[in-house]
Amino acid sequence: MIVITNGSPDLASLNDAERMVYREKDRSSRTYTYDSWNSLLFELQVRAAIMEAALALNNSEVSFASFKKSRCNEQFWERKENGAFLQRKNVRSSEAIRDIFENGSLYAFECATAIIILLYKAVLNVIGDQKFDKLFNNLYLYSWTYDHDLRLITLNHGAEAFGGDIQYFKNPDVNPEWIEWQGENVIKMGAGLYYGHGMGIKTGDEVIEKLNRVRIQGSTVSAYLMDEVTFPDFAYLQKIVTGGDPTAQPVSSLSTIPTVLGQVVATIGGRTIVRKMQA
Repeated sequence: MIVITNGSPDLASLNDAERMVYREKDRSSRTYTYDSWNSLLFELQVRAAIMEAALALNNSEVSFASFKKSRCNEQFWERKENGAFLQRKNVRSSEAIRDIFENGSLYAFECATAIIILLYKAVLNVIGDQKFDKLFNNLYLYSWTYDHDLRLITLNHGAEAFGGDIQYFKNPDVNPEWIEWQGENVIKMGAGLYYGHGMGIKTGDEVIEKLNRVRIQGSTVSAYLMDEVTFPDFAYLQKIVTGGDPTAQPVSSLSTIPTVLGQVVATIGGRTIVRKMQA
């Protein structure tokens, strides 16, 4: 259930993807509390933009590759020895991110990097070039490395997943010859579908089936969807986008999420992790 402490929802203003996420949250048996409609709307807009960016990356000509075989458009990025991409100083961040989607055939990277790229693209689509370039510069694309203002929250205690959330399918018995398929980072797309770089848009069963094909011979341990959900800290991002000083008063989307008895919250770099203590 959604609770808005000040104001009421304007559902007529939502697009289909935003309305889907709203309904998912509002039909939940758990309570998600927002201080205003604008706070919730910003989250819905970013979630919808994440799903839109996932569709765009899926429809681009970007390829899947290990760090060793990664490639990029050298006009916008410098490829480093470890397979990372460093934004060139003479280009804008918005241009560099957009080029990945517009000239996808020049790019190849693995699934974690793909997730960060589409998060950047989603934020860019929501806040526009000028604000994006101001907040995010000297981008470095490598696995889960991301700008400190792209803060992420990870819940590990049976949290619900909604459209735009990041989840992970783990393949514990992966064949070492196919180590890049030890798991798949995905975006929850709604209607039981997930986007994973290198796989496309699949059902959960289809993702598991594909991962199971690259297990060690004779394995009986199936790949599975981990009990873990990751998403941007929407409240923090909205605060800095609207010109507020997030350091003056702590702001986090954790305030909207139902608490669980025995949970522990830890912040490491730009990621906040919430775990439930074992009994």
